[in-house]
Amino acid sequence: MQLFNQIHFRNLRGDIFGGLTAAVVALPMALAFGIASGAGASAGLWGAILVGFFAAILGGTPSLISEPTGPMTVIVTAVITELVAKNPENGLAMAFTVIMMAGIFQILFGVLKLGKYITMLPYNVISGFMSGIGIILIFLQIAPFLGQETPKGGVLGVLKNAPILMANINPWEAILGLITLAILYLYPRSLKRFVPPQLVALVIGTVISLLFFGNFGIRTIATIGEITPGFPDLQMPTFSPSDLRLMFVNSIVLGMVGSIDCLLTCLVSDSLTRTEHQSNKELIGQGIANLITGLFGGIAGSGATTATVVSIQAGGRTALAGIVRALVLLVVVLGAAPLTAGIPLAVLAGIVLKVGINIIDWGFLKRVHKISLKAAGIVYSVILLTVFVDLMIAVAVGVFIANILTIDRLAELQTESVKAITDADDQIVLNADEKQILDLANGRVLLFHLSGPMIFGVAKAIAREHNAIANYDVLIVDLGEVPVLGVTSSLAIENAIQESLDAGREVLVVGATGKVKRRLEKLGIAGLIPGHHWMGDRLTALKEGLTIVRQKQSYAYEPSDSTDQSVLEEQI
Repeated sequence: MQLFNQIHFRNLRGDIFGGLTAAVVALPMALAFGIASGAGASAGLWGAILVGFFAAILGGTPSLISEPTGPMTVIVTAVITELVAKNPENGLAMAFTVIMMAGIFQILFGVLKLGKYITMLPYNVISGFMSGIGIILIFLQIAPFLGQETPKGGVLGVLKNAPILMANINPWEAILGLITLAILYLYPRSLKRFVPPQLVALVIGTVISLLFFGNFGIRTIATIGEITPGFPDLQMPTFSPSDLRLMFVNSIVLGMVGSIDCLLTCLVSDSLTRTEHQSNKELIGQGIANLITGLFGGIAGSGATTATVVSIQAGGRTALAGIVRALVLLVVVLGAAPLTAGIPLAVLAGIVLKVGINIIDWGFLKRVHKISLKAAGIVYSVILLTVFVDLMIAVAVGVFIANILTIDRLAELQTESVKAITDADDQIVLNADEKQILDLANGRVLLFHLSGPMIFGVAKAIAREHNAIANYDVLIVDLGEVPVLGVTSSLAIENAIQESLDAGREVLVVGATGKVKRRLEKLGIAGLIPGHHWMGDRLTALKEGLTIVRQKQSYAYEPSDSTDQSVLEEQI
């Protein structure tokens, strides 16, 4: 694995234009997310710079642009609110420590090669999770959109204080927020390639604010205030014994959300550039970037879909685009930070509100009930748990329910592959010789045929099929078409074999090879069945079974038609 991301100068012009365009998009978003998180506009800008720079250099997706995103901001906001409420003096420093810890967890995810598993979540869970985050983001911006401070308690706090918020609405700030939303929604698609609507909304909203509220003083409105130029102060890791468990849990949540958010954006990047990202390397790069960001007082970030798409469309193809973007923002922060002082909070709230609306998976929500009522139930359950309970609980419950339903369906399908056969009329493909042997056995040979992966949900079907037939002398367990044998299914097969042996019947095992055979041997089944009863093909086993049946019985089997017995046996 290479240390650095893909950087070359063969696409210099495209990467420079891609980086410049992404920087223009990033500026209003960084300010908005910084204010929304509670850490301040400066934290948003430094998060955009540091996450973007180090993720570009050390990540595993050449065209990815990383910065603070909606999902990450939701988590960071909750962390800051909770820690500052518990510890007013050191709460913000502890929140930055949580960001550092989240970076460490992301590095661990990458080192342990968990990248490919993180994006294997069922889509209905991802859709519900992201939609829930979008709803949270919308609710958290209602108060600043109306010119007021966001109440404590998250979504429930906003709902509880909704009458107060409406009664004390600041109409001028609400108008600025509405103007911002109108620009974002009505902005011509043809102009988006040249100037992003977020920047236009930011400039127009700020100009209106300065003209009508700054000079004429109709009414004072809230602005972000002046950002002090210069480099940020070092934030040393700060811990509180009483809050250590809370910080640990929040860092895992932040690391997981950042990983999911980032790797989903990597897939978008892959589809646009026809490349393939390195998931584990990307997680390591993102983790290092967030670790450094927290160390210098920036809010956490991940791969940003909008900025990545904009950069790619402008020509960005390598990590150089991400580096250019970060350097442009650095120049803005160091040289033009005072110019941001007059930006109204209502305008930033409108920008973030639109981000929240965009995060909601409207397309899937409109048709999920047509696909499956169970899938719809999972989606809406995850949304409700995300909004009103906890993000990780929502994902855990959604994944658990989705997996249970999937396993139930797979078990139902695999049950059809478990067949107990005593004659040639059962639905299984047998050749002519095998059918004749079953006819000659006259029901005294039980062919227990299994096919496909034997997951634990199939165990009940194995027991049911075996118990349905009682009168036989020889049990043949056919595993020739079983690639995977789960522990629970192995135990069910062991029980069937043990019951047959206890009843004085002979047992033959057919086609058990590789991992399947080793699994049975480790269970001790090899000690129950003689070595010569482990056979490679079904026909040989059926012949041996017929021989055993004849040895046990004193009468001769009659063929099912008028063919002479000796002639039929010679054919076999």
